[in-house]
Amino acid sequence: IKILLKGLRSPQESVNDLSPIESFRIPTKEELRELHEEPTDPQAQQEIINSIEEVYFSNDSFDIVKYELERLPPVLSLQELEEYRDKLKQQQAAVSKKVADLILEKQPAYVEELERVTSLQTGLQLAAVICTDGRRHLNIAREGFTQTSLGLLANQRKRQLLIGLLKSLRTIKTLQRTDVRLSEMLEEEDYPGAIQLCLECQKAASTFKHYSCISELNSKLQDTLEQIEEQLDVALSKICKNFDINHYTKVQQAYRLLGKTQTAMDQLHMHFTQAIHNTVFQVVLGYVELCAGNTDTKFQKLQYKDLCTHITSDSYIPCLADLCKALWEVMLSYYRTMQWHENHDQDEAAVVSSVSDGNNVIGTEENSFDRNYVKKKLEHGLSRIWQDVQLKVKTYLLGTDLSNFKYDDFIFVLDVISRLMQVGEEFCGSKSEVLQESIRKQSVNYFKTYHRTRLEELRMFLENETWELCPVKSSFSILQLHEFKFMEQSRSPTVSPSKQPASAISATVTLFEQYCNGGNPFEIQADSKDDETEDVLASNGYESDEQEKSAYQEYDSDSDVPEELKRDYVDEQTGDAPIKSISRETLRSRKRSDYNLSKVNAPILTNTTLNVIRLVGKYMQMMNILKPIAFDVIHFMSQLFDYYLYAVYTFFGRNDTFESTGLGLSSSRLRTTLNRIQESLIDLEVSGDPSGTLTAAEERKEKVPSPHLSHLVVLTSGNSLYGLAERVVATESLVFLAEQFEFLQPHLDAVMPAAKKPFLQQFYSQTVSTASELRKPVYWIVAAKAIDYEQMLLLMANVKWDVKEIMSQHNVYVDALLKEFEEFNRRLNEVSKRVRIPLPVSNILWEHCIRLANRTLVEGYANVKKCSNEGRALMQLDFQQFLMKLEKLTDIRPIPDKEFVETYIKAYYLTENDMERWIKEHREYSTKQLTNLVNVCLGSHINKKARQKLLAAIDDIDRPKR
Repeated sequence: IKILLKGLRSPQESVNDLSPIESFRIPTKEELRELHEEPTDPQAQQEIINSIEEVYFSNDSFDIVKYELERLPPVLSLQELEEYRDKLKQQQAAVSKKVADLILEKQPAYVEELERVTSLQTGLQLAAVICTDGRRHLNIAREGFTQTSLGLLANQRKRQLLIGLLKSLRTIKTLQRTDVRLSEMLEEEDYPGAIQLCLECQKAASTFKHYSCISELNSKLQDTLEQIEEQLDVALSKICKNFDINHYTKVQQAYRLLGKTQTAMDQLHMHFTQAIHNTVFQVVLGYVELCAGNTDTKFQKLQYKDLCTHITSDSYIPCLADLCKALWEVMLSYYRTMQWHENHDQDEAAVVSSVSDGNNVIGTEENSFDRNYVKKKLEHGLSRIWQDVQLKVKTYLLGTDLSNFKYDDFIFVLDVISRLMQVGEEFCGSKSEVLQESIRKQSVNYFKTYHRTRLEELRMFLENETWELCPVKSSFSILQLHEFKFMEQSRSPTVSPSKQPASAISATVTLFEQYCNGGNPFEIQADSKDDETEDVLASNGYESDEQEKSAYQEYDSDSDVPEELKRDYVDEQTGDAPIKSISRETLRSRKRSDYNLSKVNAPILTNTTLNVIRLVGKYMQMMNILKPIAFDVIHFMSQLFDYYLYAVYTFFGRNDTFESTGLGLSSSRLRTTLNRIQESLIDLEVSGDPSGTLTAAEERKEKVPSPHLSHLVVLTSGNSLYGLAERVVATESLVFLAEQFEFLQPHLDAVMPAAKKPFLQQFYSQTVSTASELRKPVYWIVAAKAIDYEQMLLLMANVKWDVKEIMSQHNVYVDALLKEFEEFNRRLNEVSKRVRIPLPVSNILWEHCIRLANRTLVEGYANVKKCSNEGRALMQLDFQQFLMKLEKLTDIRPIPDKEFVETYIKAYYLTENDMERWIKEHREYSTKQLTNLVNVCLGSHINKKARQKLLAAIDDIDRPKR
């Protein structure tokens, strides 16, 4: 029972789980018998098997006997035990029968399998024999061959190990001697090679770190690497003053090997800042010690700001130049450093794009980050370095008082600072506010003092001026003067800003490109003023000996007349000839009123005019360099012109007698201008008033005393036409000066701040343009004195006008008047031998004289008490005779005030009503002249009642005047 029921789950599983011994056990005869005795009903048999407890079908092995004994009840009953035993036997018999049936069912397969097992057993026995033979043969081989071979292999392996050890020892020996090679490479400045070698040595040392001797070598290599970094930092600092491409390339490669590209850039900026400080300090210290003349080291302990105050005036300019040259070298090095990085980045980007694969993505991103960091750091450093430069130069500028400098020295300082500002603009696009403000303050203060001195000098010049002609060539131009050279020289980096044209277009080549490979924009060059001569003066007022000879030759024939005169007179303002053609007769008549033939058509100016023009050139130089003070400079320039105009007017044009004639000689614009100049610029108080307020004293400091004409200038002589030569020189020199200001207007307008441009426009429209208007009052005085108008009135008073018959002979006063004009013409010719009298001047003189003569005629006619119709005809005859002779003396057409005389004479014939209307329309006649006209007409064709009416009309006209 125990065997059959142990581990029995089902009949099939029980067979499979039986051990071989149990599987092959054959039931005994008794068992078979019992099995046959059992009912053969399969269903009954299956029920018996199903009634077996589940525990007997479990896989777990357990003690069946113990299990059954434990199941016994506490009180045993034999009958129950027997029943239970029979039940177990039935169950065992059913199981045994089921097993037996299964065995019988599988009997053929069992036999077949048993045969296979027998065959396998035979094969295993044969294999055991073969293995035994193999082992025997192997033992023979091992004893005879294998031990010897393995001995050889062991020896070979040992040899290989020893060779490796020898190689390691040699490497260690090389590592021990590396420091010597590293020192040599550092002396050769092969920093990349030294770092590469050091890193390789460190890598090798880490490979052999298991040797005790290597640990000491490792620390020594680390010390060497730190020493290389220190030397690399020193090498980096040398870049700041003298950039060398090869040197900088090595340094950058070295830092890249160390993986410290960003650190190198930070260090480089520190070195540049330090270089700027050290450079300026050493330059200034050198000049201070040189000027001190001793070896005292106290200066070395001073701060840079204090050191700048010890610079002497003599050494100020060369020190400034050296200072800027040294700073230029530092900025140029920075510029070239940026250039190197730009080129290097482009090359590197090209290489990366051509050899791009996925393996190098991380390395490329890291390099790109480094490049961007370096680029931003360099760009940020531009303004920082320029700010340091500005502050250093500003400290130097403000360390010395420039107010006592000579003009050329001060201009040179402005030149240098302007060039430095140009460098700053090209360096980082800066407007250099720090430099501009510091130099602007110095410039305004300096310029005020300078201008005040120049105004005083101008007053002295004007008071000593004899108004003699300064002989210059006909081709004279202010651009030929040294002070204006800067306007015509091309803008070039080698030309200082004061010598550059104000309107020149900036060159396309920057200073950094120009001087990248050598040279310095702050080199002091010898001024060309010492080497050049101004070719503006003519010999004795003539261009050449031939012209001087031909000037005095008789010029009745056309061949002697210069070409420009054959085509009529050239307008001085436009340079154009009149369109109308000209006959030989007209040409001959022109000669009578032309006073230009004695000399070539050279500008009329004086030494004082030339000095004013030179001053204007100097002012423009300063303005061109320092545009922020342009308004101040232009304002001072306008004062030069104002003072010159005021002086010419007070010397030659002021005459209250003629101003009161009401002839409108001075335009309202000219009078306004003169009043403005007098109020703003002229100090009318001769002596200072100590009781005056401080404000008044300050205002007076800005003014200049009114100039006085030199006692050498005589304006009262009739032979010289009352100083006509001096008047011509003075007035025409003013006109010439005004023309030069007109020529300079575009240049001034270009630099004038937009907010201040109305001042410039007002100056030109109300002051400069009035210069030619000064001719009228100046030459009126000459015209009023040149001809004896009073004598003519006396002669006219002796004429009898109430004649009864028409006369065919004119009166004597006409001949006397014409003789006066001929004498005037002769004296004009005499004056023209001294000074060229331009056509506008001669025209104005003749116009004034004729106008005065005609007004004198009217005045003479107005003095007539009695006059007949024949007398009026005689007046017309006299006037026509005067006009006919006069037209041969002058070219002026039409004759001025001709209608003024004719209209007055003809008014005698008007009827009452016509005369009343005529009186109201012709207000140019005086009350006396109109009254006399009415009185003379009384009795002939006007009665007393009409006379009263006309006199009332005259009174009505005169009342507003009163």
